[in-house]
Amino acid sequence: MKHITSREDVELLVKSFYNKVIQDDMIGFFFTDIAKIDLSHHLPKMYDFWESILLGNPVYEGNPMRVHFPINEVSALEEKHFNRWLQIWEETVHDNFIGDKAETAITRALNIARIMNFKMTNVRNIE
Repeated sequence: MKHITSREDVELLVKSFYNKVIQDDMIGFFFTDIAKIDLSHHLPKMYDFWESILLGNPVYEGNPMRVHFPINEVSALEEKHFNRWLQIWEETVHDNFIGDKAETAITRALNIARIMNFKMTNVRNIE
């Protein structure tokens, strides 16, 4: 086990996570059937996102929240889905890394899941 110290480490983490999450019985369909993500296009964005967070390199440009609203309109993103996403993320982090940045990855994912759940729920309640 090693610490997250480089872009390559971030790529390993993100790639490992997506290998698991797209096959998950509970939430995989969000990625494969609804968003229909093209991993060759999506993963580099996620590498940039997590590199910005974990390594402090300002390489990510975009609004991660905005792209989830259309998915939420097709199939509600609920707390149970965010909890499952977080569980897979945490397992993936712990399977591959140790240290402060690994724990930061988990904490930041928890915060992201809470904010996204709140916003997705509120937009459904307004409609």
